[in-house]
Amino acid sequence: MEYQDFINAVATRAKVSTDQAATLTSATLKTLGDRISAGQAEDLAYQLPDGLDDHLRKPPPNRREEQAKSFGLDEFVRRVAEADRPAIDRALAGAGVRAVLTTLREAVTRDEFENAVAQLPTEFRQVIEPVGAGGGQRPE
Repeated sequence: MEYQDFINAVATRAKVSTDQAATLTSATLKTLGDRISAGQAEDLAYQLPDGLDDHLRKPPPNRREEQAKSFGLDEFVRRVAEADRPAIDRALAGAGVRAVLTTLREAVTRDEFENAVAQLPTEFRQVIEPVGAGGGQRPE
């Protein structure tokens, strides 16, 4: 999946402009990078196009922090909404998280996505659209 395809899919799912979708994608991927292990974030980043991959990667001084931070879905959405982006309110952040995670599932292999989601509380699975709901396909 190319960068613009990812952003367009998020925009369609979240019913926002592509500029807002890019902002939501950045905030969601950065928050996901904090929530999962550095190794898993790197594995996901490796499968994403340029422009999206760096959002998951931690800068060198923090790269050694292999342990993920532990927080649930509500805190995840709050962090996306408050990630120095005044244009994102909590409702928009919630829709964005759902759209980005669903699009991420389509952009990476099933195993990598499942490995990442396995590090999240089960409540995250409830916000990801079922396979086929967005019309996209996941690579095997």
